[in-house]
Amino acid sequence: MACFFRRRIAAKLGRALQQSEDVFIPALSAVPLFKKQKTADFKLSVNMLRTNGLLPSSGDIKLQAENLAAQLKPDSLVEDISADHGVVSFTVNRKLFVQKMLEPFGKQGDEKFGLNSELFNNLKRGTTLVEYSSPNIAKKFHAGHLRSTIIGNFIANLKQSLGYNVIRMNYLGDWGMQFGLLGAGFGQFGCQERLKQNPLQHLFEVYVQMNKEAEHNENLKHAAQDFFRQLEQQECQAVSLWQQFREITVNEYQQVYKRLGIHFDIYSGESCHLDQAQKVVQQLQSQGLLKTSERGTGVVDLSPDGDMSSVCTVLRSNGTTLYITRDLAAAIDRKLTYHFDEMIYVTDKSQSNHFQQLFQILLAMGHSWAERCQHVPFGLVQGMKTRTGEVVFLEDVLDEARARMLDNMSQSKTTKEMDDPEDTAEKVGISALIVQDFKGPLQSDYKFDWDRMLQAQGDTGVFLQYTHTRLCSLIRRNEGIEAATFDPSLLLEQTSITILQHLLRYDEVLYQSAQDLQPKHLVNFLLKLCHLIAFAHRQLPVKGSPQDVAQARLRLFNGACSVLANGMRILGITPVDKM
Repeated sequence: MACFFRRRIAAKLGRALQQSEDVFIPALSAVPLFKKQKTADFKLSVNMLRTNGLLPSSGDIKLQAENLAAQLKPDSLVEDISADHGVVSFTVNRKLFVQKMLEPFGKQGDEKFGLNSELFNNLKRGTTLVEYSSPNIAKKFHAGHLRSTIIGNFIANLKQSLGYNVIRMNYLGDWGMQFGLLGAGFGQFGCQERLKQNPLQHLFEVYVQMNKEAEHNENLKHAAQDFFRQLEQQECQAVSLWQQFREITVNEYQQVYKRLGIHFDIYSGESCHLDQAQKVVQQLQSQGLLKTSERGTGVVDLSPDGDMSSVCTVLRSNGTTLYITRDLAAAIDRKLTYHFDEMIYVTDKSQSNHFQQLFQILLAMGHSWAERCQHVPFGLVQGMKTRTGEVVFLEDVLDEARARMLDNMSQSKTTKEMDDPEDTAEKVGISALIVQDFKGPLQSDYKFDWDRMLQAQGDTGVFLQYTHTRLCSLIRRNEGIEAATFDPSLLLEQTSITILQHLLRYDEVLYQSAQDLQPKHLVNFLLKLCHLIAFAHRQLPVKGSPQDVAQARLRLFNGACSVLANGMRILGITPVDKM
């Protein structure tokens, strides 16, 4: 509903300055709240008007703001207009403000609240392909892949909620010399029976043993090289074993993704682009982009002066392709197959240089769409340990989060009777993991802290879930309360207004998230909403209030609950209604 007010204030400005109202919409923003103090609803930066040529760029900015405020008279919509330090502030008629903000909610929540804002009009909605998670097959899901998985899921959820057509892709590491070691190792140390019982654990053990033995056994090294050669030459037996490993791995990974509430539209992998990678090499050669280095490797010169001071290797001296060659082939194939408008890769920041080179080579080959490809880098997680020691596998982290949360819930006096406490503990534990990860800038490394992460009162995922369950309980307990009409004049206390002013910012927060693909804006917005709700619980009781007052307050809490749940889902969190 912010759009209703923003549009009307922009029209007022348009009439005063004889401009189209559309030019003022980006310059108007909701006023952020500070410590529940009384504030205006919208502010307009005079500096932005000057930058955009809507006001003279010279002169006293403070005076310009005061003159503009004096030109704009209060009316039935805006009850107060003031100027301070180059900013014009607008306070909306309080009764109309409450009415319009809570109009969408009624008895039910509103999943579209904030998503139909005119702020999103300039977004170039189309098809977005997001590549994320991308673990290596024949290995258990490493905890290091958690960040790529949840960040990619957030980006895909956000884009989808804003009306993009989103393709979620998991690009598996399913090729390379490690499969030579694994294939030959399985012949030496593998057992089909143990593979059925605990597939990835057995493959992991085989790989570790083969690696160790091959260090001082030349015959095993040759066996590994020979197996990979058989794979490259598509020999039936080797390919059949490799396919078995790949299918087993994808099935196992899907169980972990199911626990995280994550799905993919496509499981791809390096192996899908082996033939195309050779074609890319031929294209680079025919375009004069492929050079031969002193060591006999095939390189592309990326130096600005063409002096080979900065090169990217795309071919080994023996003529085999590399990871980047397969990435080039994959990108070109995806464009042809999915006709994406933008492609987003989510990997750790150590791969920033790889993607810079990838995009540079694609552009040099004449693929102008590479300008719409983006790498979203993230930092490392430090100190991720379970009670049994260092963590290697993601399943161990999820099991530990669930166990600790179950333990916390069993000790809490407020825990409700639940049909499936383990499922609730799992969902709340995953919320805690996600919020701890998303609170800061993605590129920062952060220290993993179980105790802080699982606190019910701190700025945590547990606090988000606790607030949501509390609101659900309040709504359930008061299902019978209904009034013939909703009376907005019963919600004019500052506590109600403050919550609504905060909800006014929801579209701006989503817009900001869409610009930089950082989840911290939404996390911090939701945490602040939860603090405001906790205060309102004490100040605005539903039970014991007159029916019309109770009904009005319930509408307010219903709206807050709906926005909280919608925001949590975008983050990749499944809201629970009892805990």
